Amino acid sequence: MDLPIDHFRLLGVSPSADAAAILHRLQTRCDGPPDQGFTHEALLKRNELLSRSADLLTDRDDRAEYESALIRLSASHPNETVGLDLPASSEVAGLILLWEAHGALEAFQMASHGLQPPQAPALGSGREADLTLLAALACRDAAVEEQGQRRYEAAAQLLVEGIQLQQRMGKLPDQQRRLEGDLEALLPFRILDLISRDLSDQASHQKGLTLLDQLVSRRGGLDGTDFVTSVEGAGSMTQDDFESFFQQIRRFLTVQEQIDLFTGWSDEGEAEAGFLAVVALTAAGFSRRKPECLEQARDRLQLLPDSELDPKPLLGCLDLLLGNVREAEHHFAAIRDAEVQAWFLQHSGDNLAAQCEYCRAWLGRDVLPGYRDVDATAIDLDAWFADRDVQNHVERLDRQASRQPLNDALPLPWETPVASGLGLQSGEPISASEQSSEGLEERGMRLPSFFLPQLPQLPRLPQLPRPLVVKLGVLVAVLAAVGGGVSLMLRQRSDAPPVSPVVKQEPELPAFDDLDETALPLATLQPEQPLDRPIEPLTSDVPSEQQLEDLVQGWLNAKANALAGQSNAVPEAVSSQISTVARDRLLRRVQAERTADAALGRTKTIKASVTSVDVVSRTSRRIAVKAEVDYSDQTLDRSGTVIDQTPPGALTVTYVLGRDGKEWKLHEYISGS
Repeated sequence: MDLPIDHFRLLGVSPSADAAAILHRLQTRCDGPPDQGFTHEALLKRNELLSRSADLLTDRDDRAEYESALIRLSASHPNETVGLDLPASSEVAGLILLWEAHGALEAFQMASHGLQPPQAPALGSGREADLTLLAALACRDAAVEEQGQRRYEAAAQLLVEGIQLQQRMGKLPDQQRRLEGDLEALLPFRILDLISRDLSDQASHQKGLTLLDQLVSRRGGLDGTDFVTSVEGAGSMTQDDFESFFQQIRRFLTVQEQIDLFTGWSDEGEAEAGFLAVVALTAAGFSRRKPECLEQARDRLQLLPDSELDPKPLLGCLDLLLGNVREAEHHFAAIRDAEVQAWFLQHSGDNLAAQCEYCRAWLGRDVLPGYRDVDATAIDLDAWFADRDVQNHVERLDRQASRQPLNDALPLPWETPVASGLGLQSGEPISASEQSSEGLEERGMRLPSFFLPQLPQLPRLPQLPRPLVVKLGVLVAVLAAVGGGVSLMLRQRSDAPPVSPVVKQEPELPAFDDLDETALPLATLQPEQPLDRPIEPLTSDVPSEQQLEDLVQGWLNAKANALAGQSNAVPEAVSSQISTVARDRLLRRVQAERTADAALGRTKTIKASVTSVDVVSRTSRRIAVKAEVDYSDQTLDRSGTVIDQTPPGALTVTYVLGRDGKEWKLHEYISGS
């Protein structure tokens, strides 16, 4: 066989070593053979090869001739390696010496080749055992060498080849498990290697995304318990390790890739991913001037399970950016944190100016950083509100959702001088001092400065008992609420009346759904089902599509009965109907809606009929269905005059059902999804 090594390297001595040093090295090598389990015959052959090299290098004439040959070969073949010709009987010993001389990759390739037909050894022979063991050892060392050069995917492919070889040979299960453990521990590095490559290498980038999805799934989510494989000797990935890794890879992912990942994990029940999906959708919508993405973010935020963190700051920012100033005012006024409310009250500008300043800080610190294709410094609220597509979208929402015109009471954001005339630019970058994370670290929250920087001079919030990786998404609401550390001072138009931080002198309204342009208006539904026909609870473990359609239609009918009345209060019988098909939060929403209509002297009639339903997802505790609804409405004043209406048309609405005990009830609905 041709062994790619010379006598000096095989023996492990310098070309300038004298005879005494060579003999000493020979004795040392023979006295310390590898102890990984090679056969006695292979080790004897190894010693013979070492002695042959020592004999040649200690003979003056033979050495001089050999060195001259090396010089000639190097000159005539400058890019090739000088090798040794060995008899077949010395194959294993030569490969062991090549591996010991740090030629792990060549040793693995040659040992693997030796195990393939027609060179394959006899089953059960010592040669088969030695080559199989050598292939495993050399594979692990070659993978380590590749990792040292930051070629993590190349290292992983070597380990895959080694594992497949061990599986085929079926001889050394312990070595196979070690290779599998090395491959498992390498997974985060492979992902980082693949997704950090240029986007022109789409095959590698997509493979990295697939591996990332697999890693999160095997961990049990973003806040999974410490990830330790069942493979003996495998590396472990603690929660801290995962957080550090996740912070590194985000900067190599586009905003759309993050939306797809977080949305997929959220749909599988990951609450933490749900918050991150909201942030990514907001970043995409603001940076690309797509208000419909902000609507999706708001709808997803409202569907997230209850947590100890207050969602009102996020809802306030999203409604403000969507031009729904009145709803934004409700959300900001309902923020639970007393210190944050005090900051708003003490703000030197008017209320709308404070909200805009707050929103800008939230975008710049907690939303826009952390994406490959989003400029985190381009935070220009003037440009956002001046964008014609944004204005058209907001005006269309006003018409579809029958919002009360805001121009008479509250100015729209683009009607106020957000930054013009103040000598300031909305997009001025955040200084390094503003990005200090020292305050977070004092509270045990080790967050990277590029993602959630601490806002300096404002009051701190108490530490919240959630895993840190959850805070990567959900703390955007809390940190944004203390976002007054920016220099921009916003002023509302002088002729616009100031907005109080607390809603006064009008009925207190809940957070409306703010559905998109095809959304169900905040209106009543024309009863399709008489009051004397009771709605039966849905208790089937696996409801049929017809049962789901009946429940949705029951909700529409019950809501119609509730909102079509003349009195302020919803009748008890109607409340009972709603409670049968929907959770209490939706009943309270309907009651508040009716109270608001009554205060304005309005009644509304809506005709809504479910034409079809399609199950989108189903688990033992949650069902999402997409329904087609034939819909029209009218809004009447006290005299019965029609003051607004929506012509008949078809809507697509997604209804989310949850199981309360044995009963299925409506939890939320999203129009246009």
